[in-house]
Amino acid sequence: MFKATRPFDALMDITARPQTVFVRGKGSYLWDDKGKRYLDFIQGWAVNCLGHAPSCVAEAIAAQATQLITPSPAYYNAASLKLAKALVDLSCFDQVFFANSGAEANEGAIKLARKYGAQHKGGAYEIITFQGGFHGRTLATMSASGKKAFEPLFEPKVAGFRKARLNELASVKALISDATVAVMLEPIQGEAGVWPASDKFLNELRALTHEHGLLLIFDEVQTGIGRTGRLFHYEHAGITPDIMTLGKGIGGGVPLAALLATEQVSCFEHGDQGGTFNGNPLMCAAGLAVLEELGKPAFLKSAAETGLHLESELQKLSARHGLGEVRGRGLLLALDLKLPIGSAIVAQAFESGLLLNSPQPDALRFMPALNVTREEIAEMIDGLDAILTKAGAARRVA
Repeated sequence: MFKATRPFDALMDITARPQTVFVRGKGSYLWDDKGKRYLDFIQGWAVNCLGHAPSCVAEAIAAQATQLITPSPAYYNAASLKLAKALVDLSCFDQVFFANSGAEANEGAIKLARKYGAQHKGGAYEIITFQGGFHGRTLATMSASGKKAFEPLFEPKVAGFRKARLNELASVKALISDATVAVMLEPIQGEAGVWPASDKFLNELRALTHEHGLLLIFDEVQTGIGRTGRLFHYEHAGITPDIMTLGKGIGGGVPLAALLATEQVSCFEHGDQGGTFNGNPLMCAAGLAVLEELGKPAFLKSAAETGLHLESELQKLSARHGLGEVRGRGLLLALDLKLPIGSAIVAQAFESGLLLNSPQPDALRFMPALNVTREEIAEMIDGLDAILTKAGAARRVA
């Protein structure tokens, strides 16, 4: 019988991890148990929007923990009411359901759309999603995703998700039927390699869904909470979805997510949706601290300007090494490597004390803290420049 003899062996082996143990973080940096420092441009996959261990979040959690951790979701608590009201006031939505992860929020969005279809569209239940999309790892959200690696897993999948092509409105039109209730998408497909939906496409999609009486669902788990320079990405396109999901950055590092909807669409009845830890005051206190920080004068303006600076620096790096385009918006960017060398670059970067992510073999994704400094960006660019040069990963151009 197998018996774990090392701490590493006691965890299920569900992903490749270096045998390094992180013990401390502050801002844009992490330290391992050997004292080595790492510059972090992953930030928990865009989770730590204020960097590691931000004092405002730590203090909010500590203060809340001395008062009330959770009374159960069968009762109201002050922190969840305050956070829900703040999100409603800052967005185009009327009601909020709190969850613990983006996948759970997206699962809720799917259920809400299907409930709406049952009540208002003759039982329509199909949701049009997109090739390359990623909505989570529950069975329904994996089925909604357009990730090729998911296709053979955990069959049979949840039925009712038809896949269109991003930025091709005709492909959406072709899938609409009497069974369609909604269209669901990420405004920027992160896991696919940071592929943005154009503002023009999003406007056309909103018009199309209005024309056919369909719901429009924005999965802003990665793009929301300031990641693209606005509090919510839908603001860039000047449209209003019917449903939106948030996760990752909303908790500043703790498990918190949200499902937001207009009053017209908020059709859950008692017993339809719930969750033991949903809306607990400890996590909601963290969310309130995040919103307060992002709401400070010029915070989002500064984040947007920093995103433009990072994009410019990556473009210069790409030109030096003969690489491809820089995609994305704000502080969610990708560098096209042109070759399937992403994992090798990530491994070399880790050894040199730089944390990078390669969502696809030929791309690097950058998700630093929203308050990352230009000095930290310069440090990352210098480190990546040295790795590309040393590895001979790309040719230099004059």
